Parts: sequence; C-alpha cells; structure tokens
Amino acid sequence: MTDTTTTDTDTDAFIAGLVSSLTIEQKVRLLTGASFWTLHSEPQIGLDTIVVSDGPAGVRGQLWDERDSSANLPSPTALAASWDVDRVHALGQLIAAEARRKGVGVALGPTVNIQRSPRGGRHFEAYSEDPWLSGVVGTAFVKGVQSCGVGATPKHFVANDSETDRMTVNVNVDERTLREVYLAPFERMVTEGGAWLVMSSYNSVNGVTMSENDLLRSPLKDEWGFDGVVVSDWMGVRDTVAAGASAQDLAMPGPDGVWGDALVEAVRSGQVSETDIDEKVLRILRLAGRLGALDGVAAATPLAEPWPAERVDALLREAAADGMVLVKNGGGDASTAVLPLGTTPGSIAVIGQHARIARSQGGGSATVFPDHVVSPLDGIVEAFGDDLVSFAPGVRASDSLLPVDATVAVDPATGETGVHVRFLDADGGVVLDEHRGSGRLTWLGDPVLADTAVVEATTTFTAPADGEYAVGFAGLGLFRFEVDGELKSDGLFFPDGTDPFMAFLNPPKQSFPLQLTAGQSLSLRLEHRPQQQLGLAAVMFTLGYEEPFGAAEDELERAVELAAAADVAVVVVGTTEQLESEGFDRSGLRLPDGQDELVRRVVAANPRTVVVVNSGGPVILPWLDDAPAVLLTWFPGQEMGHAIADVLSGAVEPGGRIPTTWAATEDDVPVWQVEPVDGQLYYDEKLNVGYREWLRRQAAGGPAPAIPFGHGLGYTAWELGTPSIDEASGELSVSVPVTNVGDRAGKQVVQVYLSRVSDSEVERPVLWLAGYAVVRADAGEATAASIVIEPRSLQYWSVEDHAWRTEAGTYAVRVGVSVAELSDAVEFTV
Repeated sequence: MTDTTTTDTDTDAFIAGLVSSLTIEQKVRLLTGASFWTLHSEPQIGLDTIVVSDGPAGVRGQLWDERDSSANLPSPTALAASWDVDRVHALGQLIAAEARRKGVGVALGPTVNIQRSPRGGRHFEAYSEDPWLSGVVGTAFVKGVQSCGVGATPKHFVANDSETDRMTVNVNVDERTLREVYLAPFERMVTEGGAWLVMSSYNSVNGVTMSENDLLRSPLKDEWGFDGVVVSDWMGVRDTVAAGASAQDLAMPGPDGVWGDALVEAVRSGQVSETDIDEKVLRILRLAGRLGALDGVAAATPLAEPWPAERVDALLREAAADGMVLVKNGGGDASTAVLPLGTTPGSIAVIGQHARIARSQGGGSATVFPDHVVSPLDGIVEAFGDDLVSFAPGVRASDSLLPVDATVAVDPATGETGVHVRFLDADGGVVLDEHRGSGRLTWLGDPVLADTAVVEATTTFTAPADGEYAVGFAGLGLFRFEVDGELKSDGLFFPDGTDPFMAFLNPPKQSFPLQLTAGQSLSLRLEHRPQQQLGLAAVMFTLGYEEPFGAAEDELERAVELAAAADVAVVVVGTTEQLESEGFDRSGLRLPDGQDELVRRVVAANPRTVVVVNSGGPVILPWLDDAPAVLLTWFPGQEMGHAIADVLSGAVEPGGRIPTTWAATEDDVPVWQVEPVDGQLYYDEKLNVGYREWLRRQAAGGPAPAIPFGHGLGYTAWELGTPSIDEASGELSVSVPVTNVGDRAGKQVVQVYLSRVSDSEVERPVLWLAGYAVVRADAGEATAASIVIEPRSLQYWSVEDHAWRTEAGTYAVRVGVSVAELSDAVEFTV
C-alpha cells in the first residue's frame, strides 16, 4: 500500500476516477466474490483482497475448524438481555480485534431480525422481539466493530425472521408494520450506527425476492442515506438482470454466480445500465477505502490490534454473567432466597449432562471454535472446591454424537491426539493430507475439493472407561464406515422430504454399539464422497461416539439421591446447537426428553435447588412454580462455567432482563406458525409482536406469560419513585427516583413504556417500549434515572402519506422494571 491518501472531501471523486479507469469486465468481476470468503483484488487501482467472515457471536475466519480458534461470545440473546450498550460496544470492539487477528476486514453480523416467534431457528442469534431494543443493542455492536476498523453487516434485510423455506418463502407484511417493526432496527443501525454493509436476505417480501427488491433502494439507500455495500446472503443472487439492475451490490460467494460474463452481456445489450454497475463498484471501493484496503485512501478508523487472552476471557466472563436472568429466587423475599450461595454453601450436587458438556453456542453459520470452553461443572468445582461438589448426569441430554477429540482419539499417522484426514483423487492418489484435532470436520468452497473424489478420516479411538459405547458418523451424502476393518455402513444418507439446508446443518446419524473396557482401542475409518451441496463444493460431517449411559431409571434415581443428600442442588438443563440452529425452525419449545422430569424429581428432593436453563431462546418450564430458584444463561459463550459460578456464589449479580417473552405453554404462544403455506407466510399480527400481543390478549382475558418482557431479579432490593415528565428543554424526557434499599451494590434496568390515552385514528399497541436506563448503585444509594423519549417513539408510519407522522393527543408514560411491573400512568399531551 502507498502512503498517499486523499482527504475526506474528495474521496468519492477519487474513487469515481478509479471506477472510470476500469473496463466493464473488470467492474463486473468485482461484483462477485473471489472465493467463499474473499472479494477480488484489482492491482491496477491498488485494491487489496478483502476477507469476510461470519461474526454475530465470534469471528470464525476462513477456516471452519479448530485449527484457527476464535473467541466465543455469549449469544446475541444474552447480549440483549444485559440491556447494556456500553458492554455490547466493547464486545463489538472484541469482534474487530478478532477479525483483524485473522486477517478479516468484514464481520457478517449482527443479526437483527425480529424474534417474531420463539420457534425461529436463529432466535438465539438475534436480539429481541422488540424493534426498538433490537436497534439500540445492534447499533452499539455496529459502532463497536467499526470503531476498530472492521466493517459490520446488519442482516438479514428484511423479514427473514424464521428459517423454514427461507430461500423461497414470500413474506406478506403491510407497509406500516414493515416500517415500524422489521425495518426499524436496520434504520437505526444505518442512520445512527453508520453501518458499512447490509446483507440482503433470501426470502421475498410482498412478492419480490430481497436481492431484487426495491426496498434496497428505498428506504435503505435513498431515504436513509446508506452509502455502504449491500452484500447478498450466500447464493442469494439468482437473476442476472433483475439483481443487476437493483440496488444489490455484491453477490457472494464466488467465483461462480449468475453475474460474471452474463452481466457483462446484459450491460452491452442494454438490459442493465453501466451506471448501475458503476454505483455498485464505487460502493465496494468506498468500503475498501474504509478498511484500509485501497491505495490512496486512509482507513476510516485505526485498525484493531489482537487482545491478550486474559482481556478476552475477562470481558466474556463479565458479559455472560451480565446477560444471565434470575427469573425466580425463593418466595420473593430475602428470607426464602436460595441465591447467592456465598463462598461456603456446604455440599453441592450438580445434576444434568448440560453441566458437564458445555453448550456455549447455537448452530449454523454463527458457529466458532474457541480454544477452550469452561463447562458449568468445571466452573462450579473451581469456585467451591472439588471436595464439596458431586455430579450425576440424570438423563441423556442429547442423542447427538460427540466428535472424537483429544480425550479419546489419536491420529494413526502422526501419533498426535485427534484425527488424520486425506483428500484422495479419483485414482486414489493423495491430493492433501492433514492432522485435525477433532472429528467435527467442515470444508466450504475449499479449493482442495475441486480435485477430491474421497475424503477419508481415520483415528484410533480408546475407551476411557468400561461400558457400552457407540461409534459412528453424522453427515449428508455418500459414506462408508469401518471399525477395525469391518464394514459397518456404506450408502447414501439423505432423509426423504428433508429441506437440504436443514439436512446439511443437522445431518442424519449412523452409530453402532460396542461393549468396551477401559483402555481398549478401535481403528475407525470413514470415507465420504463429496457432492455439490446447495450448489457449492461443501463437506460437513462428524466422526464421533456416544458415551456409556446406564439404565434410564437407575441414572435418574442416582441423580435424585445425590441431590437429596446435598445441601444445595444445581440442576442444569437446556437445548443444544442441534436443536437451535440456522437452516430450520424448532418443532417445539419443550426441553429434550427426560429433562423436565429430572427437574421435578430434584426439586422434590431438595428444597434448595437452583435450576439453570442453558438455551439460546425460550423453552417451556412446566415446573417453574415449584422450583425454588431459576437462572437463565442463554448460550453464554466460552466462559460460561466461570460466569455461572460467579452468579451462584454471588461474586457478581445476574444482570439480565428478559428481551423476549417466555410462554407458560406452547398453546399460549401468540405466533406459532412459521411454516409457509403454498410459499406464503402472512404477518397477520401486524404491529403486535411479542409482549405487545401478550398484553392485547391479556386485556381480553387471555393468559399471562411465564416470564414477561423486561423481567429479571438481582441480589439487592430497589424502590422506584413517582416518574415525572420534562418538556422544558425542547425534548421529552422522563425522570424517576431510584434507590437501592438492599444490602449490596446492584444493577437495575428502569424501563419506560408509552401508550395512547385519547382516541386514536390509527391502531396502537397496548404499550410499547420507548426507552430505558441501566442503573448501578451501592447499597443505600439514591439516584435518578433520566430517559429521553425520542420523537420517533411517538410517531407512526402513515400509509397514506408514506411518511412518519405524529398524532396529536394524550399519551401516557409508565415506568417500571418489566412490562408487567409498571407505575401508574403519567399523562402528557402532544
């Protein structure tokens, strides 16, 4: 790169000059990726390669494997549950540092689709059911990332709020709802956050697929002033002319796609204007300039440096604890509280496989490979001592295979722990061989696959204890599996009627039981013949095993007896990355088989039971009324065990407040159906998403949720005074006295909701969130929370004028600590 740079005022003119120097072939080449994760360079104009990577909860980089480890952040649901934009901003800066450490210039996140239904497969990857909260948290993340020289990419624009048939579904949503609910978070991240990229989604909205939809032009570019790059979701550009003439700028991945030579010909034939092509190229070069990847243009911000591991772990530990939601703690007063346990709680029985096998993240493209994950059991043992902590699994938490790893597997070629992988051509020649640390293996768009006929994985598996194991594989396509040279399986594995995305990300399993003694070894060999997956050269499979597990009733009884004998029981239950993932929606909200019964039995056995729920999104908690204490951890990232132990002991307070409503039963869920009918999905609830619909139904005699929006307890007590409204400064603000009346420092999230009092000419929700303040105060400290109400919070989108309008009349402010615990209304007139 050269040292010469332009000034801010003439950067676009300089870039326009570069665009004009290129031929149409050179221009069009830049509009499709160079590979799965990179954009093309162009030496003629000093354009470097730009690397992109998935980034909602960590930056994976170009490799989908353990050799290039990544910091594993808490899931976005956990970040939103903190309601702490300063910490989210810091986590964004960590994302940038991780990206630059891996040579990545663009993080493909945050995901800011609305949690319209708890069944949404990527629920864990988004922030909230509330559009205002989603936008505020997402904007903090975007600013954090971009403050350190990495581009952030809010996604998926727009109305990609569930996964079923996501490539083909047409979402039918009215103009006002689209503006006020689904576009609103993106608007804030563009106009306030200054996002450098936006990712268009797979789905259609109101009849037009999003890579060709006019929404990319207006409001995104014309109205909001977005001057960045619209990048497609992978394989989301499907039509040469329609997408070429639209405001879609970049088609990923590459190098193949529907643009290329076909788009050059479309320009020459007059079907697509070269002016449209020039605008796309200018935006890509503008992005390159901001990233420091274009000669003559200074990077927009200083580029991040890698963080030391201690700094990473400390922030992730704090963030995980601050997002954890204490739903219940005894009967509501200090005398019955189970938590915090303190440093000398007596004996602790830790129950549940989720305590031993950490579930730190959801599945799909947000997956990263951390260099360590602290399990809840390890964290609790470290905090309280091995002599006080006992463990029993109770029930099987999952039927999924565990990838072979350093604890059970040795590479037969190198002698290192792990797996040996060979890529073989059609004649059996070795194209490439490599050592891997795990049997969880993925290659997406890797050049080696072009010459590969067979991928072979071999390992020596050694049983760590006596028992009945199962060894096998999970994968999609053609596989051949041998154990000690004996053929166990050979065939095509692709379930009939299965969506290809769902099958690829959550493939079928083949496993074979074997009785083994401790130290006994087996040779495992798995062959896979790659095929095009979803139009790409892609391989994803797991060589794995299942651990011994006793008779179901015996294991349950052993767990209950252990819990009954302990001073405290901590039972950890939850979902897995196979249940909450990109590519498919959840079939239901219940915990996996046996977990509810395990909780009931442990609660009945020990009156000092803490139930820890480890899921990325809502699950049904049928035992909630009976459980003494319940803590929601979400998918809390690599420091989950330390953070859980910190919260249980009271070293830190659980700081989370619910960002999305949890139902008591599946029948109560307002929006259950996420499956399109004849390709159509109708957003008939309109503005009433999440708590808004719960409140509407409750006003008509409907059920209350199990956990209302905004709810969360801490380890101290608070009093809120009477709110007051101030309009003297020219802006509307709400002030409320807040006092920590407990005996320790703590955190409270003071929430402000609006409602319409006088008759309205337009439909309004019963209540809507308009602001909040995070208050931290020492024991006995009195302070005041002041919350500015933005003008937009009073506005609605007029479908007659196609503009924002403020309706005159009387409104009410209510202040509280959840949507279900609010002050009396304070009215004001607009």
